[in-house]
Amino acid sequence: MKTTIQHQNKTYEIDLTKPIDISLPIQNNEQNPIAWYLDQPEINPVIMGDFVGSVISGKSSTNFNNILFNPHAHGTHTECLGHITKDFYSINQTLKQLFFVSELISVLPEKRDEDFVITKCQIEKLLERKTPEALIIRTLPNELEKKHKNYSNTNPPYLLDEAAVFLCEIGVKHLLIDLPSVDKEKDEGKLLAHKAFWNVKNTQKVNEDARFDTTITEMIFVEDEILDGTYLLNIQIASFENDASPSKPILYKIQ
Repeated sequence: MKTTIQHQNKTYEIDLTKPIDISLPIQNNEQNPIAWYLDQPEINPVIMGDFVGSVISGKSSTNFNNILFNPHAHGTHTECLGHITKDFYSINQTLKQLFFVSELISVLPEKRDEDFVITKCQIEKLLERKTPEALIIRTLPNELEKKHKNYSNTNPPYLLDEAAVFLCEIGVKHLLIDLPSVDKEKDEGKLLAHKAFWNVKNTQKVNEDARFDTTITEMIFVEDEILDGTYLLNIQIASFENDASPSKPILYKIQ
């Protein structure tokens, strides 16, 4: 079903029957990606006396599961600046608009000492003066291992704070990346890229010019056949009153 969308005084035509899902699901097996030193998520039937919330068990007419997971560690998630602030801010209250014109770029992180990093220069060159509302970064090589990798203690690539400052300056409001964090895994709590993107200067008392309406989405996966370029992005979240929520970013080709 093709439809037209009016967005920022421009008209875009998309086919709603051809969504491109760039999220990773939460599942209770070894295929689930993991970060931040946690174990796998748990999805188990409720047990109360003789009741077992599983149809296959023969003790229930419904499947009735508890789910234990951490949005930051167990799959694709979208977070707001409440992730790093003393005061509480909720992703459910932050993300009110759900559709954005986005740009997908593929970046090969550069070697810096013992790290691999994404630089301002790389992003600036690939954007070619474009200033999208949302930027989606696919890191290279784009290995299928990303779908089920345990990132703990692997020092994954990350975004230099200069790159985050640049994205803030050109007005990118929503940053999506296929890594467990935009920051270095072990950085002594500096969180330079998070702070720069959200323009948070003081996490104990947030400055008035912080970017309260912006988000970071981590642990996505963009298949190789999805070409770099401009897409309409739909960020779907669950209604958690929390700094982050598991999310389902969907791309639509612009006709």
